[in-house]
Amino acid sequence: MGRLSRYVLGDFLVMFGVALLVVTFAMCLGAIYQVVDVMARGVDAATVGGFFLNNLPYTLSYSVPISVLFSTLLLFGRLSAESELSAMKSGGLSVWQVAAPLVVLAVVLSGLCLWNNGYVYPRTEYANRTLLKNMGVEDPVKLLDEGRFIRDFPGYMIYVGKKSGSGIEDLVFYELGEGGREIEQSIWAKRGEVTRSADGAFITVMLEDVRIEVADEEHPDDSTKAQYLAADRFPITLDVSAMAEREVASKKRRNMTLDELLEQIEGVDARGLGWSAERVEEERTRWRVHLHQRFYLGLAPLTFVLVGIPLGIRSHRRESSAGMVLSLVVMFIFYLLMIVADSLESKPAFFPWLIPWGGTLVAQVGGLLLIRRMN
Repeated sequence: MGRLSRYVLGDFLVMFGVALLVVTFAMCLGAIYQVVDVMARGVDAATVGGFFLNNLPYTLSYSVPISVLFSTLLLFGRLSAESELSAMKSGGLSVWQVAAPLVVLAVVLSGLCLWNNGYVYPRTEYANRTLLKNMGVEDPVKLLDEGRFIRDFPGYMIYVGKKSGSGIEDLVFYELGEGGREIEQSIWAKRGEVTRSADGAFITVMLEDVRIEVADEEHPDDSTKAQYLAADRFPITLDVSAMAEREVASKKRRNMTLDELLEQIEGVDARGLGWSAERVEEERTRWRVHLHQRFYLGLAPLTFVLVGIPLGIRSHRRESSAGMVLSLVVMFIFYLLMIVADSLESKPAFFPWLIPWGGTLVAQVGGLLLIRRMN
């Protein structure tokens, strides 16, 4: 490695290290409140420390790309403002030669982020959820997660299409027989409201616009002999105390590795027996959006370096405030595409899982073209 590469990398790593500490600490504030709650329950220090460390991989999935972007903008803004970049170009060096060490480092960081997003943080997040569940800390209402089948509540298998606070929509409740294999009753509702009892032992879901299918006792698999009922409102009570006896927490999408997400996508047809083709495709789209976001976030360091180099040079500013403003603008656009994809996850016709990739492609190609022009 040449002297110039060591100089550029050295400055970048110092800025990156400071930025990573600050951003990670700021994003860990929420976890600190949970740690205090865990400590208040008399949990030993080793468990509390493990709980806090398990929060770091998920935080790093966001703080690493943000720190890379900020450091790149600040470094090349300073090199441009202090005419160091002009001196390098006068000495026969191109912008590519100056930027090459950072691009290589960004590729390495992207690989680490892909590994973290795909396998590390899903497992550590799940480990923390299991710990909280065993201590009775996790709110059971949060288990009614949208877009997946929920088997946490004994005697029921539940599907929630959409959730907003305590309000839920597009609901399916399967009341299971002994052993949890046969479906004795199927309940569909357009919407519902979730409340929790004062002692926290039960959750009541007040369903609205309800259709009920009761299976025939002698012929449970024959839908033609089932009874069908309708109701404007119908309450369902879920026993939280019985659920708490289980030692293993169910996995949410955020707790699944890449392999498990792929299995969910491939198994949509089997899980959605009796669904319309449109609903099956909506379910598959939800899983695809989440899967592609893991890759999208993993490649963020490389994207931010390719965008940050030309933007930093053009800014001609050495101040950290200028780099911060530019970072906020770029991050806003980058993460806005993720929000748009999330909002369209129930609309397969828009191919929402491809929306963030469009932004990534434009950013990377645009960054490469701008760097080429600056040569």
